Amino acid sequence: MSTGISMASMSTYAILGCGSVGHAVAEALVGEEKDVLILDRDEGRVEALRDQDLNARVGDISDPETAETVADRDVILILSSDVDANRAAVENIREHGSDHFIVVRASDPVTADELTELGVDTVINPSAVIADSALRALETGELEYKTEQLANVIDQTDRRMAILTHRSPDPDSIASAVALKAIAEARGVEADILYDGEIGHQENRAFVNLFGIDLTPLSEVSLDTYDTLALVDHAKASEPAVEGDVEIFIDHFEPEIEYDPTFIDVRPNVSSTSTILTKYIQEFDLNLQEDVATALLYGIRAETLDFKRDTTPADLTAAAYLYPFANHDTLEQVESPSMSPETLDVLAEAIRNRDVQGSHLVSNAGFIRNREALSEAAQHLLNLEGITTTAVFAIADDTIYLAARSKDIRMNIGSVLADAFGDSGDVVGHSTDATVEIPLGIFTGIETTEENQETLLSLVREAVKTKLFAAMGVESSSGESTNNA
Repeated sequence: MSTGISMASMSTYAILGCGSVGHAVAEALVGEEKDVLILDRDEGRVEALRDQDLNARVGDISDPETAETVADRDVILILSSDVDANRAAVENIREHGSDHFIVVRASDPVTADELTELGVDTVINPSAVIADSALRALETGELEYKTEQLANVIDQTDRRMAILTHRSPDPDSIASAVALKAIAEARGVEADILYDGEIGHQENRAFVNLFGIDLTPLSEVSLDTYDTLALVDHAKASEPAVEGDVEIFIDHFEPEIEYDPTFIDVRPNVSSTSTILTKYIQEFDLNLQEDVATALLYGIRAETLDFKRDTTPADLTAAAYLYPFANHDTLEQVESPSMSPETLDVLAEAIRNRDVQGSHLVSNAGFIRNREALSEAAQHLLNLEGITTTAVFAIADDTIYLAARSKDIRMNIGSVLADAFGDSGDVVGHSTDATVEIPLGIFTGIETTEENQETLLSLVREAVKTKLFAAMGVESSSGESTNNA
């Protein structure tokens, strides 16, 4: 209900029913030098209020005359524990024809709805308020406790910390690793960010290059040289990331692999791991550097599709905190990277050859030189309307390379590729992002030459599509592409 009254201009208040809740509100308002009139039917209570220099009168709030008594007040707070009396007070005040801003106390959601229908502006349910306050206190206390735990694990590092992103890391995973590294280094612990797979997507490469993020391939180091290992944004891995102990595990998904870390923080109630790390940055009270803030903000935006996918209040609060510290010119550069001519060619070929069954798209890009372009094509095709899963494959160096992506929470694309090609190819990935390399001879029994390329491609195309669609649980169309995306 709109009253036309500006809260800034409200200067006179009436409190009807002054139990413990009303008393606390009255003291707060009077402390702010507000003009407050209190009405309560308990004479002893009114006398006690007057002894505290409060403007209190004896009156039955359900009496129709009460509406006239408070007619000159801008805001009326009806706060007695008697719901029937509160309802009667609302009816009388609204029937009196006044345009007050009314706040009323309810006892449960049903009475809250009834009071709202009577024209109340704000309904307060003390039980809900107490529950919300308790949950906020619990969240704050839990974060403080978790922060102490994380600090203890980091501080026990004697040599160096390894922070491992998920395979072929996306912005959320990279930004989370950057933030954890900043936390570690603020505590005097050196850390390296490691990754497996490839940094294949144009935006991801631009992200890493523009920020000067130092990422080390996992294959180039020995984890034995580190005494603390952290996994960030790693829950969707379909196989163990590493052999051995994991000290720190932070993610916004429940892990699909069982780990037994010294410290674990998994929060399915937020939509990005960057949000979790932002909370730790705040709790550690770090001097937030521009590159860390920008990376985290980009991580949240990328994971939530610019706040259009599964965004929670925690994601928004974290983004609001980061926003003033971020470099928005750099963000714009990251979000608008140039596409290489070869990637464009591969994407065009994949679009032309697409075969769509339901929400699943499979395509071939022919013969290629740049394998990384397959991952980008699979990601771009995922943006087509109605598509939830994509797989793009091509031939290079007597090997079939395939990149798959999925945003279908019911599907683990890593498991799909393992079911389809696990016996013949090398599958790596997790539920939303996976790749496989398959020796060409397994499908054709012949080597690649310039003369037989079209024959090879035809054999591979049908074999791969049939296996993939079967593993996805749909039937492949026969013959040419359906091109019905």
